Amino acid sequence: MDQTAQPKKQAALGFIFATLLIDVMGLGIIIPVLPKLIENLIHGDISQASSYAGWLTAAYAGMQFLFAPMIGNLSDKFGRRPVLLCSLLGFGVDYLFSAFAPTIGWLFVGRIIAGVTGASFTTASAYIADISEPEKRAANFGLIGVAFGLGFIIGPVLGGLLGKYDVHYPFIAAAVLALLNATYGYFILPESLAVEHRRPFDIKRANPLGTLIQLKKYKSVIGLAASLFLIYFAVQSVQSVWTFYTIEKFHWNNDWVGYSLGFVGLMVAIVQGGLIRIIIPKLGNERSIWVGLLLYALGLALFAFATKGWMMFAILVPYCLGGIAGPAIQGYISTSVPANEQGELQGGLTSLMSVSSIFGPLLMTLSFYYFTKPNPFFQFPGAPFAIGAVMMLLSALLAVRSFSRN
Repeated sequence: MDQTAQPKKQAALGFIFATLLIDVMGLGIIIPVLPKLIENLIHGDISQASSYAGWLTAAYAGMQFLFAPMIGNLSDKFGRRPVLLCSLLGFGVDYLFSAFAPTIGWLFVGRIIAGVTGASFTTASAYIADISEPEKRAANFGLIGVAFGLGFIIGPVLGGLLGKYDVHYPFIAAAVLALLNATYGYFILPESLAVEHRRPFDIKRANPLGTLIQLKKYKSVIGLAASLFLIYFAVQSVQSVWTFYTIEKFHWNNDWVGYSLGFVGLMVAIVQGGLIRIIIPKLGNERSIWVGLLLYALGLALFAFATKGWMMFAILVPYCLGGIAGPAIQGYISTSVPANEQGELQGGLTSLMSVSSIFGPLLMTLSFYYFTKPNPFFQFPGAPFAIGAVMMLLSALLAVRSFSRN
């Protein structure tokens, strides 16, 4: 290997990490105050706001499902850098719409725009695959988790503090971060996909169903792709309901929601940034996957039946340790695909994530709404977490079955 290649790759990983970190900070800032903003716009309560939040997430995910494969294929033709920059600009526009929305409809417009361009993690995954040796891909994919973790240490805490003064301030701050991120990427982020590894754009391979069908040609990918789909679906219980659940059950304010999500970020950063580089090589990809999935399931089950607010912090430890599963699966899958098809692969996996993000938030938020509204069959705010735990167990069974077949 060229002696100068490794330092350049490490620098490129640093650039993509910083880009994702700022991106996740922008996302994390708005989470503590989103329920209050929706409540204000619909003139309703927290239970009603949760159902609107599910539809907002579904609108974003629906657009991402339709456009992510095209974005992935465009990145295979034109490179990762221009696609990533357009994605960041789309998020900036979304946050501005949200910050100044006079009605709930404007929030949907912003989410649709962000969904069309929202390919930052898709393109980042392809970027990392471009510059990683096969044996290091699982560890390098963990950088996405580290960026997510650190972004969620800073973002939600900052959002909770800004939300004290005005519910719109966190959205303005998120817009500024996204636009600064695009500027940073324009001047600093290098291109990762060499010209010789690019391929012509094929519209047949750029439609969502076509991209999903393309996954079938890799026999070892199908079972793990289904397992990954269930993970994406199950974690929607946390991503879509956490704020509403903790406000409803433990009466947390914006500060405590922000602190809890900051702790999530700290745990994710520890697991993805350090432990994953120790655990996955020792356990191997296969064992890391099913052990991680079992920890995920345990954490979700405990969330569902927690009786005190402090328990949520304690339970986050096993839940976040389950995060070793995702990078292990991605590393396992990516080694089955040629270099010039990594964008298409990541677009296909993002399509799976988008399908789960269309139906997952709806299932989780509507189940939360049903079990917290007046006169339900029985009161059970933790229902979404119980559903997620069952899905994690099914994902583990699929993964084990896939390994036995391979």
